[in-house]
Amino acid sequence: MSSFGSTDRDSGSDPSPDAIVVGAGLAGLVAAHELTQAGKRVLILDQENRANLGGQAFWSLGGLFLIDSPEQRRLGIRDSLELARADWTTSAGFDRDEDHWPRQWAEAYLEFAADEKRRYLRDLGLRLTPIVGWAERGGSGADEHGNSVPRFHLTWGTGPEVVRVFREPVEAAEAKGLIDFAFRHRVDELITEDGAVVGVRGQVLADSHTARGVASNREEVEEFAFRAPAVIVTSGGVGHNFALMEKYWPSERLGAFPERMLAGVPAHVDGRMLQISENAGASLINRDRIWAYTEGIENWNPIWPNHGIRIIPGPSSLWFDAEGNRFPAPNYPGFDTNRTMRTILDTGYDYSWFVLNESIIRKEFALSGSEQNPDLTEKDIRITLDRVRSSDAPAPIEAFKNFGSDFVAAETTEELVAGMNERSRGPVIDHDRLVEQIRQRDRQTDHAFSKDAQVQAIHNARAYLGDKIVRAVKPHRILDPAHGPLIAVRLSLLSRKTLGGLETDLDGQVIGADRAPVPGLFAAGEVTGFGGGGMHGYNALEGTFLGGCIFSGLRAGRAVAAGTASPAPTRKES
Repeated sequence: MSSFGSTDRDSGSDPSPDAIVVGAGLAGLVAAHELTQAGKRVLILDQENRANLGGQAFWSLGGLFLIDSPEQRRLGIRDSLELARADWTTSAGFDRDEDHWPRQWAEAYLEFAADEKRRYLRDLGLRLTPIVGWAERGGSGADEHGNSVPRFHLTWGTGPEVVRVFREPVEAAEAKGLIDFAFRHRVDELITEDGAVVGVRGQVLADSHTARGVASNREEVEEFAFRAPAVIVTSGGVGHNFALMEKYWPSERLGAFPERMLAGVPAHVDGRMLQISENAGASLINRDRIWAYTEGIENWNPIWPNHGIRIIPGPSSLWFDAEGNRFPAPNYPGFDTNRTMRTILDTGYDYSWFVLNESIIRKEFALSGSEQNPDLTEKDIRITLDRVRSSDAPAPIEAFKNFGSDFVAAETTEELVAGMNERSRGPVIDHDRLVEQIRQRDRQTDHAFSKDAQVQAIHNARAYLGDKIVRAVKPHRILDPAHGPLIAVRLSLLSRKTLGGLETDLDGQVIGADRAPVPGLFAAGEVTGFGGGGMHGYNALEGTFLGGCIFSGLRAGRAVAAGTASPAPTRKES
């Protein structure tokens, strides 16, 4: 480290940081950026190496939830703060006394998404693609969960670009001496005095030269302790800590915790700072609000242990349970994550199946993650346009078809079902019953009308220009050989987001167990359920992971910058 917070020399003569940020993910970078904009000095600690700067946000598709944006208006989408507020409120389902701050955070975030958010990011250099995605459509009634209109704005450059627009100014501040990074520093304790958090204590871990996302060693080298007038916890969620997820899993709401679940986040996403913060007096709320996906597939080329990738599907694939029974409405691809989660787990199994064909997979399948979308991530307009115009599936999809353990491709229904049964983790699918269900659906595609609710949903999707261009194939018979071969995909459950956590006020200051703010302690990002202890409530409308990290990091950073006490000398403790 260059100027303050050193662990290998007496730093008593060094000026102390105005704030310590625990976690070098997106929320931590945003908070640090806001602090340095105000001329404050920041020490950023992270248990991983510099290669992991930006945390989980780097691996994301870069989706951002915006309201009434120019991109929406150009596509004929009529959105408003009022409509988005109604969608958010019905989706969140706030119903607890502890939802006091999450409600306020939700309202503040909606106003941010309708106004400052796009301008704030654009001023930093971030650009968006012209097509707005329609995620979490709900489909179960106007007064229930879901986005009424498309709001998923895709970053040109995906997750790495979102990270870059904050990383670069933070690194520039580092060069000026305003920021010090302490990588491989694992915080084990928040130092408290007279009820206030005054610093952090932990272990320096042995050097690690692993690539981004690869699990690193936990060898302890020496102790460290640093002090500052404010500590901002931005350590992320619990997505790779399955024991912690199971402890708080809402079985009564979603069904029994699955026997098998893929990890949608790296191994360092362990949730350690939740308990550490609680030990220092912080209030933890909504621990049972966990957002896991239902469309996970095993990564054939994994980066971290148990690495899973989410399929972001269009509306046409037929969805069957492990026994080969078609799911009822509104359990269609991309419609209602939690409802479908419950439907899957109620079968007694922890996996399900998509059945589709080559025409559907070419147009409707996308994979979540920056590494699975090299054209968008590398900002290559030629390859991106070729992908839209191509009659072939994108190369990452083809790789999963060829090498993925969850994919079955077949020319006949007999071969398809045999392949599904080879990959079964329990029941045997009856060929004739499965095929008859597909035929029943296929009969509804021969005319412009349909009594099949999923076929109706496809027509509705294609009424939106964005979906018609890139996401929803024209309704056709799945069993038509002209659209073959047939494809089945085994879907596992996939961990991802933590929708509850540290309770904070609108300044990001952590609320204590005694209902009073904890002096000196702030938090932002996923460790706060993206704001307040869970601003999403029970459901996420998507595009809100990155936006929640940005907004909460911004609020905490600005609040600490406005109220940081005069710095005192940093001292090393053992």
